[in-house]
Amino acid sequence: MEYINTILNTPEENISFDEFLLNEAEEDQRSTTLRFWELKKYTVVLGRGCSVFDDVFIDNCKKDNIKIIQRSSGGGTVILGQGCLNYSLILPYSNNTALLNIKNSFKYILYKLIEGFGHRGINLNYEPVSDLVIDNKKVSGNAQARRKKFLLHHGTFLYDFDIDRLSYYLKKPKKAPEYRKDRPHKNFLANLSLSSGEIKKTIKNAFLF
Repeated sequence: MEYINTILNTPEENISFDEFLLNEAEEDQRSTTLRFWELKKYTVVLGRGCSVFDDVFIDNCKKDNIKIIQRSSGGGTVILGQGCLNYSLILPYSNNTALLNIKNSFKYILYKLIEGFGHRGINLNYEPVSDLVIDNKKVSGNAQARRKKFLLHHGTFLYDFDIDRLSYYLKKPKKAPEYRKDRPHKNFLANLSLSSGEIKKTIKNAFLF
């Protein structure tokens, strides 16, 4: 596996770089890859099928100069920024037959993380389709973009994120997992009690293919 810690200047460049890595893999120019990155400034990132009008308080974002961009992977609208570690995993379907099916691939990847963090005494649980939780609060969201031979798995881990800010910029999603139970963002999300360095090390160890 190749590890990449490249962080580019803008949110758009960081999102585009992940897509570039996926395209390289499809063209047989790379194989399994794990990248870590983190944004210094808050940025709203919409999933591939999300609507800015449904998900975002646009005027609040404009007032605070919060960029609103879109990624190629699915999943919901999120805010990235300091205290939110992003990991990007490029995997060939040939690694495991579970990767061929999107629901099974989430289980395959996220249960590896559950096992890895368990070794550190952090008891994560899986909530379908793509969340990792502690004490019924979400600490990691995940999404995928898929090509013919490879997938791009986008994941986040909150570790020192200002969760109270989310409700000012993001509306409650119209579609939410059952376990959310209509909770506002501040009661639904939580930070891990680990540093970004500890999280990176744990993720690396989980994916020693």
